[in-house]
Amino acid sequence: MRLTQSMCTIAECAPGGEGCPAARPRLVKIAVVGGSGVGKTALVVRFLTRRFIGDYERNAGNLYSRHIQIDGEVLAIQVQDTPGVQIHGHSLDCNEQLNRCIRWADALVIVFSITDYKSYELLSHLYHHVRQLHPGSTVPVVIVANKADLLHIKEVEPQHGLQLANMLGCAFYEVSVSENYNDVFNAFHVLCKEVSKQQTTSTPERRRTSLIPRPKSPNMQDLKRRFKQALSAKVRTVTSV
Repeated sequence: MRLTQSMCTIAECAPGGEGCPAARPRLVKIAVVGGSGVGKTALVVRFLTRRFIGDYERNAGNLYSRHIQIDGEVLAIQVQDTPGVQIHGHSLDCNEQLNRCIRWADALVIVFSITDYKSYELLSHLYHHVRQLHPGSTVPVVIVANKADLLHIKEVEPQHGLQLANMLGCAFYEVSVSENYNDVFNAFHVLCKEVSKQQTTSTPERRRTSLIPRPKSPNMQDLKRRFKQALSAKVRTVTSV
């Protein structure tokens, strides 16, 4: 089963519909990255539809869109699913398509599976790669440990993911995409709130203001006019005397 790229809203809340503002909602762009087979597509579909579908075609890097209401505000969410990443030697094998997705995103979810230690080893590499592509940026990053229900075949202890996330300064969520929607929603929810907060504090008006060059002297024309008037009055006075 393949999920279509254009979907309805989580809260059944289409823009302009009942209980939803007619104005264009704020856009939040999220990229989901990680190793192969960690459940990235399942995570995205679970968040956007509340449903778990266990079998997918090979990830082609689809972009999914939906409107979601968070804390009373309707947001236009775009989630970019990405192909799995691997390590070659000591460096990531990241093609330009993945790099474009990371640069495009306002926030990122880095996913690993507790049943795959190699996917855990990718975390710090992916995190630093994200920071390289967003130099000087505070783009929010959440680390998600998936397949928490498969404890009998786990290869990564949950606290290891938490410790690494704390060291990198990221929020951390251990989830079971197949069994718990709320944990999945919370991971995306914190990203949406952080992006929305950053967008609010960096309004278009402030950005436009920062691009307007300051005049050399805000009162220069007025000063020139007054100087000419004073000079003319002085000349008239001398002439009359």
